Amino acid sequence: MSKLSEPHFQNAEAAREWFEAQRWPEGRVCPRCGTVGRSYATKKPGVYRCAEAKCRKDFTVMVGTVMERSHIPLHKWLTGFYLMASSKKGVSAHQLHRTLEIGYEAAWFMAHRIREAMREGGLLPPMGGEGGIVEADETYYGKVEVQRPRRKRLGPPTKGGKSGPAGKRAIVSLVERGGSVRSFHVAVADKATVQKIVTENVSREAELHTDESRLYGGAVSHVASHERVKHSADEYVRYDRRPGGTVRIHTNSAEGFFSIFKRGMKGIYQHCKEKHLHRYLAEYDFRYNHRVKLGFDDLARTRMAVKGAEGKRLTYRQPH
Repeated sequence: MSKLSEPHFQNAEAAREWFEAQRWPEGRVCPRCGTVGRSYATKKPGVYRCAEAKCRKDFTVMVGTVMERSHIPLHKWLTGFYLMASSKKGVSAHQLHRTLEIGYEAAWFMAHRIREAMREGGLLPPMGGEGGIVEADETYYGKVEVQRPRRKRLGPPTKGGKSGPAGKRAIVSLVERGGSVRSFHVAVADKATVQKIVTENVSREAELHTDESRLYGGAVSHVASHERVKHSADEYVRYDRRPGGTVRIHTNSAEGFFSIFKRGMKGIYQHCKEKHLHRYLAEYDFRYNHRVKLGFDDLARTRMAVKGAEGKRLTYRQPH
C-alpha cells in the first residue's frame, strides 16, 4: 500500500495531528513567547491559546514555520513535503499543481517554501574532521541573467590551462567522502572565492581531494594534505598505498552529485532564475545528505524537511 494512501496524507485533521506530533513531541510550545506546556485548545480545531499572562496569543502548528499564513490544507502540505523529499531529481511545480489540485502559483510558492525548509542554516561544523576526506569541485549551470563586467586581467587558468566558461553560473561543492555535501552559488569561481569557501567549511585535519584546477592551490596551507587527480591525462582515480591502508584519490563523489543536480534541473525544472539557484542547490544538498546510505528512507527524509520548516519564513514578494 502506498504511503500516500495513509490518513494523514488524505485528511487535513489527521495531517494536523501528524504535524503537531513532529513539532511538539514533548508538549505544545508557544511560537510567540516560547513557553512550553502552557497553552489550551480553543473552540476552533487546531487553534491554541498561550496561557501566559504576558502573551495570551493564539497559534497553530503552522505559526513560526514556512507554512505560516498559508490557506493550503495541511494534508496537501504534507504530500508536497513527501513528494519533494522522496523524488531523487525533484518535482516540478506543474506536477505539484496537478497532483495536489491547487493553483500553479500556489504550487510554485509551496515548492520554494519547502526548499527553504530543506536549507541548512546556522553555524555548521567543519567538514572532514581528523582523517576525513573532502572532495572539492566546481561546475557551471545556466547562463547568467545580467552579464558581469569582464576584468581586463583574468585570473589564473583552471583545468587544462583554460579559464571558466564565460557567462555561466558558477557552483562550488564540497563533498565529505561517504557523508554530506555543501553547495555554493558564487558570482565568480575565482581563486579567492574558492579558497574562502574551503577555509571556512573544511576542517584543518581533513584531506582535500581536487582535480588539477589551480583554484585550490591556496588552500594547501589550511588542510592536512591536498591530493589532485589529473583529468586532462585521463586520470580519474589514483590509489595511494599508506601504512593504514590504500586511499582512493578522486573527485567522483562531487561529480556524481553534479550529475544528479544537472539531470534534475534539465529534465524536471528546465528553467531556474539565478536568484533562486541557491535554493535549488539546497534542495539537492538536502536529499543527498539524507540519502538511504546514511539511514534515511522517504518518510524519515520528510520528517527532517518538516523539522527544518520551523523558525523560517519566505514571503511571496521576497526576492530570494
